[in-house]
Amino acid sequence: MGRHGWDSDTRRWRLTALLGVGAVALALAVTLFSTLSGGPSTAGTIRDGDKVHGTPASPGAKPEPYVGWGFTHTQYSADEGAGAATARVEKLLGQDAGLAQNQHIMGWGADNPEPVKGHYDFGALDRRVDFMRASGGTPVITLCCSPDWMKGGTAGADNTNWSRAALETAPTPDHYQDFAGLAATVARRYPDVKHFIVWNEFKGFWNDAKSRWDYEGYTKMYNLVFRALKKVDKDIMVGGPYLVMDSVDPRDQDASATLKGPWGAMDQRVLDAFSYWNTHKAGADFAVVDGSSYTRDDDMLPNEFAATDKLTAVGAWVRRQTHGLPLWWAEYYVEPGDGNDDRKGWSESHRVAVQATGMIAMVKGGAESGFYWNPEEKTGTACAGCLWTPTDGTGGGRALPMYGLVSRFAKAFPPGTRYENVSVAADDVPDVRVLASDRTVLVVNTQNRTISAQVDGKRFDMRPYEVKWLDR
Repeated sequence: MGRHGWDSDTRRWRLTALLGVGAVALALAVTLFSTLSGGPSTAGTIRDGDKVHGTPASPGAKPEPYVGWGFTHTQYSADEGAGAATARVEKLLGQDAGLAQNQHIMGWGADNPEPVKGHYDFGALDRRVDFMRASGGTPVITLCCSPDWMKGGTAGADNTNWSRAALETAPTPDHYQDFAGLAATVARRYPDVKHFIVWNEFKGFWNDAKSRWDYEGYTKMYNLVFRALKKVDKDIMVGGPYLVMDSVDPRDQDASATLKGPWGAMDQRVLDAFSYWNTHKAGADFAVVDGSSYTRDDDMLPNEFAATDKLTAVGAWVRRQTHGLPLWWAEYYVEPGDGNDDRKGWSESHRVAVQATGMIAMVKGGAESGFYWNPEEKTGTACAGCLWTPTDGTGGGRALPMYGLVSRFAKAFPPGTRYENVSVAADDVPDVRVLASDRTVLVVNTQNRTISAQVDGKRFDMRPYEVKWLDR
């Protein structure tokens, strides 16, 4: 939890930027009229939210329960900015056509989709979907978060509470069906989106009285959403529960006695929540988890590279519980954040090397799909771990090292890849991590020094933290 950050000023900035001063004045006038008349403002909304938007991508083959490797659009992304910069990213992604792209329905770049019941505002979400279509991405939608009136707040186009606490509040039980209805509306609006994730990190589903997750409430809402989406189109792929797979010190009172390793021990309360969902779900086409290689206390055990073995252990456990259901990582983190949730402590080569090791670990745990979080920053030149430079200026939108890793990994190791064991010289085993198919070998130097490694019968030098791709 708490990895995403949230800019509460963004809504106000976007409203002004999109509508202009005159339109804002008009919106305020409409709001005032609505207030005086006793009803919530519906300014800027539409009633036919389920009307198909734009030009959906041409129907392809029946969707599969996996999408491969890609990224999640966050607060700032390449759907907005200078034309030259956004076009540059669109072209970049077009060269890697099919790279999976995920977007939430509210927050992280999307406005309140239904500020008043039956009145919709999909402007920002439309723009993100248009960008995914134009760049050739495989679109995925995460059904989170929910409008204020579904969670005890006030309805109205001018009443959205964009604080982080409000955003991360779950619908109340009496509105679970309303949220399922919104999910169905989204699915009808974008008929070319065939993959949906239900909610995000169990946000708002913590039971304080029992000091555990409210897995009963989440599962009830999940089942309503699952059935609503399947009613729209039986071929839609639906997955959950998008739990944060937290690990703790093995001595922690909540530590699992069975799922543990040198990396720590899983929080048993998380495993209990997953098991309940898995037993009581109405159905699922894939399982979704989220997590970091480090513990809840930001400990990387025994070090940043070996800690990624947790991702393998968790993936294998999930696959056993679900009897082989396709596994997605909605988010994955290998570098702890600071007090501002920034990750700027490592060099980019160090960051990419640990990230590559984490992706290898997820694959070894049975994952075939995963989403990198953090495409770009709002402004500036420094962007630790971003996929491309900010698109606010004409020179922006240029690929960064992390994009090279994510895009190449997706291309080299798509779903269905048959992985092979390759030889590694005995004295090199502690220094490298390796993933291989019949065509490609990925080798990561886990040392902050130059090494000479022998992998797959080839001897070569590797720079400190180098990520090397070998053709076979």
